[in-house]
Amino acid sequence: MAMPVVNTEYLKEIDKARRDLRALISRKNCAPIMLRLAWHDAGTYDVNTKTGGPNGSIRNEEELLHGANSGLKIAVDFCEEVKSKHPKITYADLYQLAGVVAVEVTGGPTIDFVPGRKDSKISPKEGRLPDARKGVPHLKEIFYRMGLSDKDIVALSGAHTLVLCL
Repeated sequence: MAMPVVNTEYLKEIDKARRDLRALISRKNCAPIMLRLAWHDAGTYDVNTKTGGPNGSIRNEEELLHGANSGLKIAVDFCEEVKSKHPKITYADLYQLAGVVAVEVTGGPTIDFVPGRKDSKISPKEGRLPDARKGVPHLKEIFYRMGLSDKDIVALSGAHTLVLCL
């Protein structure tokens, strides 16, 4: 699929979608699952092969059926409500924007959002997301594959704990 054209019209749609996501997330009290959706779509990235990542592929049934993605169809369906109003926005941008808005709605900082992600229908193979039950060596392998550092691993682990508490 082609990259979205990020022009003034697209940016206006992003702003409208941001408002709609804010209302939806507040109304449905679904910030944790929206943040989880954004992370699970992005967390499949492989820095070596340049595959996976925040490309909207999590909407595919094949990927939604991965064990780590259990329950995320709820968030995908919530995003469809917004997508139907803003069809020009890519799923990849929408899911990441949903994560950004979820952070803001829960009292976090306002996050600059840079749109322009390309949608993909190609789902990565299962097993690209971290599984804390497999221990530190596994987590390092997964996060290093994403191009992240030990410091990043600690920050993301803390964020995961926060999502579980919300």
